[in-house]
Amino acid sequence: MEGKMALILSGETVYTKLERVAKMARQAPDMVFTSLSHHIDVEWLREAHRRTRKDGAPGVDGQTAEQYEHELEENLQSLLDRAKSGTYRAPPVRRVQIPKGQGGETRPIGVPTYEDKVLQRSVVMMLEAVYEQYFLDCSYGFRPKRSQHQALQALRNAVMDTRGGWILEIDIRKFFDTLDHQHIRQIVRQRVRDGVLLRLISKWLHAGVMEDGEISYPDEGTPQGGVVSPLLANIYLHHVLDEWFEREVKPRLRGKAQMIRYADDVVIVFEDEQDAHRVQQVLPQRLGKYGLTLHPTKTRLVRFTRPPKGPPKDKKDTPAPGTFDMLGFTHYWGRSRKGNWVVKQRTAKDRLKRAIANTSAWCREHRHDPIRQQWHRLCEILRGHDGYYGITGNYRALKRVRQATRRVWRKWLGRRSNCAHMTWQRMAELLERFPLPPAKIAHRYYLIAARPYT
Repeated sequence: MEGKMALILSGETVYTKLERVAKMARQAPDMVFTSLSHHIDVEWLREAHRRTRKDGAPGVDGQTAEQYEHELEENLQSLLDRAKSGTYRAPPVRRVQIPKGQGGETRPIGVPTYEDKVLQRSVVMMLEAVYEQYFLDCSYGFRPKRSQHQALQALRNAVMDTRGGWILEIDIRKFFDTLDHQHIRQIVRQRVRDGVLLRLISKWLHAGVMEDGEISYPDEGTPQGGVVSPLLANIYLHHVLDEWFEREVKPRLRGKAQMIRYADDVVIVFEDEQDAHRVQQVLPQRLGKYGLTLHPTKTRLVRFTRPPKGPPKDKKDTPAPGTFDMLGFTHYWGRSRKGNWVVKQRTAKDRLKRAIANTSAWCREHRHDPIRQQWHRLCEILRGHDGYYGITGNYRALKRVRQATRRVWRKWLGRRSNCAHMTWQRMAELLERFPLPPAKIAHRYYLIAARPYT
């Protein structure tokens, strides 16, 4: 009971400190915080430890969260002393390559040590209390109480509000690998000038990367997978894109425009075609000023005007509207049940192929496991898929995943041995005993009908 009460009191103390810092940031938008690290104590680190994932992969030292907890109080006190005195040395980040889509392309992911994760989490807690008061509503990625589905719904509402228009898909080439260290330090110093926090951020930016047993020290970029990396990315793009678009670009536009950003995935909705072309021309100069470049093929302008009310007289004069992708969904125009034009979202083709390929690879690798064990895992995979892709209007794609799952499960069950043969009749009997969960819509969006023609 004493241990539980201590955790409750420490949580209240940390919460009170965070509220105090956030209140100061709200009341004084131009304030520069020069003293924040004095709030970080052992109780603060204990709360950061509580918020840190315990099942993550270990870093270069091989230490797990369970091992770190054996002498938690001593470890946290030592970590606090080293961080405050400046003797803390950021360990190298272990880099692993994970598949990125199809074609063998991979994405590098950094895995810090567990102690480094705890310290990064403590700094993120402090910086979030400050910067959450400045971040704009157009930003949704890696922020408290914000999610991908909120970004998708905001994007749909923005398109419906303009009755369609022009969509500028922005893809920043290797953003996390090309983030300029000097610029990020200068941007952070505009709001925070606490010496302890700035020193720690600088150490994390210059921490080495270990891959295949060799350590390198890149001059730019921040490893994806680190706790502090998403926040630094948000701070960077808030200054480079969000504020620039809201304060300098939008007042000069002729029609409506709205930007939706989730980390480095950015889409801008334009009502006027000329506005879209003007921003598309000036955007490379703005990003180039901060060491960023646009992907030449993935950055594109899409005509996304609402289809005509009736059948067009000449299809050449009224081309069909295009489609665009964001956060794993393809956005397109479709009819609602009442016959109105609405923006619908379905699983993107590459994500659908990836999901089916991953399920097939798992069934192949585990085809000799007990049937019940395979069934439990496949049910988890399908429920997890529905947890993200189960949105209003995407039911057909969810059913396609289930059909593909039944097909690949039958395929690899039939290859458990040379004598194995799984007919569809036997598969139907197996599915009666081990039924896969039905498709489920987890996120219900209200399909807003476009305004009538005037």
